[in-house]
Amino acid sequence: MKKVNLLVVSIIAFILISCNGNSQTVESNISSTKNMIEVIDFHSTHRCMTCNAIEANTKHALDKFFADELKSGIITFQSVNVDEKANSQMAEKYQATGTSLFLNVIVDGSSTIINLTELAFAKGRKKEAFSKRLKIKIDEQLIKL
Repeated sequence: MKKVNLLVVSIIAFILISCNGNSQTVESNISSTKNMIEVIDFHSTHRCMTCNAIEANTKHALDKFFADELKSGIITFQSVNVDEKANSQMAEKYQATGTSLFLNVIVDGSSTIINLTELAFAKGRKKEAFSKRLKIKIDEQLIKL
């Protein structure tokens, strides 16, 4: 009976540790002095319809609402395949193992990583709803630059 209880407690602890919340914000110092927002779409080699829609609708939102910022380099977009060995360090930094969407907000050499994966999966296939929510998230960060 004690072994069963220990097993149940271990499984619950593992689940709680694994579910680390998708709205994380992580800060770190980096060498870049340019204030900017990096929009990073992580994906694996084989993608589902939602995963493809997240990338397409992220690009749509950026082109529609932030064309000037993209052109000037204030906002950048990257699509990163986590399955490629060359991207392993970046994927590890963001703890991305599959489809994930992040903002990396760089202000005065300090980096704040915002995980938007939950938003991406909740609204990713709804072009206009997703675009509006992503615009709000980016606008909130643009005023900090």
